[in-house]
Amino acid sequence: MRDETSRENTSIDDFDFDLPTARIAQRPCAPRDAARLLTIEREFGDRRVGDLPGALRVGDILVVNDTKVIPVRLRGTRGAVAVEVTLHKDLGDGRWRAFAKPGRRLRPGDRVDFTGGFTALVASKPPEGDVILQFDLSPDALHAALAKHGKMPLPPYIRREGTLVADTHDYQTMFADKAGAVAAPTAGLHFTEALLQALEDQGVEIAQLTLHVGAGTFLPVKVDDIKQHQMHAEFGEIDGATAARINAARARGGRVVAVGTTCTRLLESAVDTAGLVQPFRGETDIFITPGYKFCAVDVMMTNFHLPRSTLFMLVAAFGGLDRMRRAYAHAIAADYRFYSYGDACLIFPERAP
Repeated sequence: MRDETSRENTSIDDFDFDLPTARIAQRPCAPRDAARLLTIEREFGDRRVGDLPGALRVGDILVVNDTKVIPVRLRGTRGAVAVEVTLHKDLGDGRWRAFAKPGRRLRPGDRVDFTGGFTALVASKPPEGDVILQFDLSPDALHAALAKHGKMPLPPYIRREGTLVADTHDYQTMFADKAGAVAAPTAGLHFTEALLQALEDQGVEIAQLTLHVGAGTFLPVKVDDIKQHQMHAEFGEIDGATAARINAARARGGRVVAVGTTCTRLLESAVDTAGLVQPFRGETDIFITPGYKFCAVDVMMTNFHLPRSTLFMLVAAFGGLDRMRRAYAHAIAADYRFYSYGDACLIFPERAP
């Protein structure tokens, strides 16, 4: 596996931009592939996601993330105090790291009683400000309880009065298969069966990998110099057959088209110095910023991201910071919808293969 290259543009202010609140999507587009798609090449093109097959070539391989979001938001009580927790990292054996409200009032040893009759003890409070909960259920029983009583962990910029039943479906991609994510790989939300069929008819191959998206994807960068930022780790897996298919497609002259920053990060974590994707199973905390040399990904499809975020840093590394600034300014002026339920862009490198 490769190490990251040197970074440029190390000030967090380099990745800032003004985004009107009205551009933040609160509902997904219907149908999903009717969302807008900004193609970012030498010039910008305004399309729809349903036009994706025409933007790709015969022989390309589209790589998607088959992680499944777990409904990890729970309501409970600690005595007479109402508590809401969002589980964000499975530590095994019924232990989870979680964000809690009101977290300050929880102490190690406190018991939280959840709707559904199950409980958890506050095992500890890490210095990062979250809590570690020890549940009284086996891992399988806990997942069953979450499926019945948990709510989808929508990102904080999606405002809800209560919970919409539609979000249970809307915040899950059509590829969702392997449970483990606490946030959706949102570029994958745009796909439909009809779009997949059109891609295959165009001669585009589809491959799946797994990266369980963690809540760290929403955590702000709190340092002025991004070299000091500690990237969160996420579990991912690429099996041998998938790695072989990706390498074979590239050897035939096809391009690797990563759907989302999640696929991009895992592919770049798994590629070797010869540019071959290797089987991978484990955690990755790769932090991709301008100056990074991409070796596994040729084209990237992704949503529009938050300013000052590690996700915008990644797309700036791939598409060029100045060009991505111009693309985002174009998207804002043209009323594109941003973030998880928003529109998408298809980024080609400045020197496209």
